[in-house]
Amino acid sequence: MSSKPFSLRKPRATDGYALNQLVERCPPLDTNSVYCNLLQCTDFSATSIAADNSQGELVGFISGYRPPARPDTLFIWQVAVDSSMRGQGLALSMLLNLVERAAADGVRWLETTISPGNTGSEALFAKAFRQLGVDAQTQVLFNRATHFHGQHDDEVLYRAGPFAPFAQLAHSKNQETA
Repeated sequence: MSSKPFSLRKPRATDGYALNQLVERCPPLDTNSVYCNLLQCTDFSATSIAADNSQGELVGFISGYRPPARPDTLFIWQVAVDSSMRGQGLALSMLLNLVERAAADGVRWLETTISPGNTGSEALFAKAFRQLGVDAQTQVLFNRATHFHGQHDDEVLYRAGPFAPFAQLAHSKNQETA
């Protein structure tokens, strides 16, 4: 049995500055203020996930939230993986772990936005949707011209689900590892 070179956990307030530094190392991700990252690590810790390497350094993070008008939905805002950890399945492990945790709390839909041409994110979410056994519908959520004054690419909404309740997700995950 091989052990993974990372561990997953809920974020904590002391991760805010390290998250800010991680996102800066992950272009083209949009950086936020340290204060915003602190809020992600505290107020949104239930819908986010952190990954540490074997030295205890923050090397991965997914921030998400449940939109107030759609509490059955987990919206993934940002996925950051340090370059030293890419290609090791960290992003997918974080995403599936976070979905499993959210499903236990009643979430049945997963949403995210991806800019066209972001092949890494497109591949990550396509693989996650396959493992969750759901299809995704897409539509442009924020338009380059209308919402970004031509300064940012379109943001395409991916909405997938409904996925299985928590017990079924856990059973599927156990089947994959058997």
